[in-house]
Amino acid sequence: MISDSLCLIRGGGDLGTGAALQLKRMGMPVAVCDLKNPLAVRRKVSLSSAILDKKIEIEEITGERVDDLSTINDLSSTEVVPVIISDSLPTFPISVIVDARMQKKPMDTKIDDASLVIALGPGFLAGRDCHAVVETMRGPNMGKVIWDGCAEEDTGIPGEVGGLTSERLLRSPSNGEICWMKEIGDLVEKDEVLGSVGDNDVVAGTSGIIRGMINEGTLLGAGMKIGDIDPRGVKVDVKKVSDKALAVGNGVTEAVIEWLGKSKSSL
Repeated sequence: MISDSLCLIRGGGDLGTGAALQLKRMGMPVAVCDLKNPLAVRRKVSLSSAILDKKIEIEEITGERVDDLSTINDLSSTEVVPVIISDSLPTFPISVIVDARMQKKPMDTKIDDASLVIALGPGFLAGRDCHAVVETMRGPNMGKVIWDGCAEEDTGIPGEVGGLTSERLLRSPSNGEICWMKEIGDLVEKDEVLGSVGDNDVVAGTSGIIRGMINEGTLLGAGMKIGDIDPRGVKVDVKKVSDKALAVGNGVTEAVIEWLGKSKSSL
């Protein structure tokens, strides 16, 4: 029954990729869709990177950009995760949808879009917008499946990593196009210039290792999240899916397993 249940993940950033990885580990066919110009920051662990790079290897799975939708079902049953360009639902049959776009507000995903609709994080009400919500806030409930209600509200403050919160994020200082001087995986010092948006420098708020950077040339709005520094430095493998992404992915698989069990018992 799992092999007949294609799961489409809307948003191939780090959390969507964590969900894809955990679903593939349980043997479920998975496909990912994202924008023509993806906005993922942790590109080394984001399947959406395949849209521009054609292919990306993340742990034991491979994301491959697919333009011929007729190959989706065949590819999704292998170790490959097909990645397609789409800002709306594609027309091929889908059993499960995971909204992993992390917009923190309801978008165009609806509860009747698939037999099981799962949404990640705040902005969705389980039972109205989707069947289940998975908690994404760091803490004791991270990865919890919510069948009735919603996730914790967005505080605007990122979760603590290495003792730091907001200091570890990079945000656009102005409107404009990003030009980087550094790369993901580089070690940097606090107050070091990492790039620029127009005439404004992007400056590191802490020392550490660059874990995420939005794609070079992306047009930005002032204040937009564009990067991430991990203060733990060389201890961090920027090509490994994070503990948060795996926990959220576990929540997604838990919801899918419960749905599959109910579907089997109703036959």
